[in-house]
Amino acid sequence: TNFLGEHSLSPCGRGLGRGGIGKDTKAFCLLSKSPIIAAMSPVKTPKIAVIGCGHWGKNHLKAFASLGALAALQDSDPGRAAEFAGQYNVPALSWEAILADPRIDGVVLATPAVTHATLAEEAMKAGKHVLVEKPLALHVAEATRLIDCAAACDRHLMVGHVLRYHPAFQALEKLVADGALGRIEHLYSHRLSLGKVRAEEDVLWSFAPHDLSMILALVGSEPEQVRKFAHGYVQPGIADTGVILLRFPGNIAAHIHVSWAHPFKEQRLVVAGTKAMVVFDDTQVPEHKVMLYPHRFDVSISPPVVIKGEGQAVPYTFSEPLANEAKHFIECIAENKTPVTDGVEGLRVLKILESDEEKKCQPYANPLSLSI
Repeated sequence: TNFLGEHSLSPCGRGLGRGGIGKDTKAFCLLSKSPIIAAMSPVKTPKIAVIGCGHWGKNHLKAFASLGALAALQDSDPGRAAEFAGQYNVPALSWEAILADPRIDGVVLATPAVTHATLAEEAMKAGKHVLVEKPLALHVAEATRLIDCAAACDRHLMVGHVLRYHPAFQALEKLVADGALGRIEHLYSHRLSLGKVRAEEDVLWSFAPHDLSMILALVGSEPEQVRKFAHGYVQPGIADTGVILLRFPGNIAAHIHVSWAHPFKEQRLVVAGTKAMVVFDDTQVPEHKVMLYPHRFDVSISPPVVIKGEGQAVPYTFSEPLANEAKHFIECIAENKTPVTDGVEGLRVLKILESDEEKKCQPYANPLSLSI
């Protein structure tokens, strides 16, 4: 499928507003699948607008600009929008103008989580592909609706689980797939730091999606049991530290510990198997981010004996994860590929975050701005 010019030819993006997806919408969106229409337009680099130019959105601006794909930006702060528009030589437009512009193929939503579902749905109904920062939405029902909307409008919906695009994690993922660790027994992930404190969402919703996405990818199934605990003291009603316990089919266990009220930074994923163990430590220099330890237990005797091996660095070629994510989004649009972290993957993460066994944790508060 060729995506240049299709938005201007298809009525999919015109006057649909905030309503649901009806038969007419589906018929309009099907026009973009036409091989006749596709043949009319030459291949080009898809053009992207970044919505929200705050703490994380400004990194998206840099990533897409470096790929020659940044076409426009929008931010709730006019001064900030003007500053970045001048820096990257692109227009600062309103949300409505971005949706109406047929030259813009996709949008990146780097806005507060409470806005994700509404903005993503509006964008896809306007014919835009969507990369939305995590979490995909705040409720399973919203995420399901977005997946249905993407299918009806023939648009790609991608979630910003950026660590899935980290070459160090991909090296670890390959070790697991190749059987170097044997059978996976246990996984744990720690994402701890002192700040940045959020006001629009708690630490589980802010930090844990990355870890959940990685663990779900490595295990290859959804958990049978989920237990969560979170505690907050910095701000009333917003958790600063949290723990998620997961049990998967085959008696595989995992736990996640996240906090923005921790005295030092730790970003570590450990996977223990029957043959070896591997550590992905994102605070280390690139050549030491992934370490393989051939430790195992001899269970033929009682009690079992630990058999230790010397750790070795796992080689890989480093590249910036966010740049890889941006490139993947562009490729999915240009080549009509399903994103690695598509809406279905985002829904799996969201189902865990919204599970009923959460204790003393408020998932989100009211947003304070339109950028993060």
